[in-house]
Amino acid sequence: MNPVISIIMGSTSDLPVMEKAAQLLNDFRIPFEMNALSAHRTPEAVEEFAKNARKRGIKVIIAAAGMAAALPGVIAANTTLPVIGVPIKGSTLDGVDALYSIIQMPPGIPVATVAIDGAMNAAILAVQILALNDTALAQAFASYKEGLKKKITKANEDLKDVKYEYKTN
Repeated sequence: MNPVISIIMGSTSDLPVMEKAAQLLNDFRIPFEMNALSAHRTPEAVEEFAKNARKRGIKVIIAAAGMAAALPGVIAANTTLPVIGVPIKGSTLDGVDALYSIIQMPPGIPVATVAIDGAMNAAILAVQILALNDTALAQAFASYKEGLKKKITKANEDLKDVKYEYKTN
């Protein structure tokens, strides 16, 4: 089983955030790989990874980075595959620095960017991209979305049981 999605993080300290993406891909039974590569500490490895990803069967890359967050952009500069950036919350600027670094790409080098620590949405976007050419995956994703709808409908119903003196519904 060869991976079709690659999850790349700048450091294994990003793993607690990126596990949400991994779990969603696992739940959809999509083969993926996870690696730690640094745009600053291992630039040659990042370039080699990006240039060879398509040949290895990768279809979408999810790249997470904090602080200067160069990793998603460096990968996007070296591949024609779609890259989804996940800004990681840091201790100094709460991930805003990473968010700005990832979304401010120059023309011709796009990185689709999700919210700070938005690994699950990155995986969902990757699933949607793959589902364009996979009917079974498209149906599974539609079921997933229907499940989200049912979950909030049930939560709204459960709120009826919450009692306050001045609550009218």
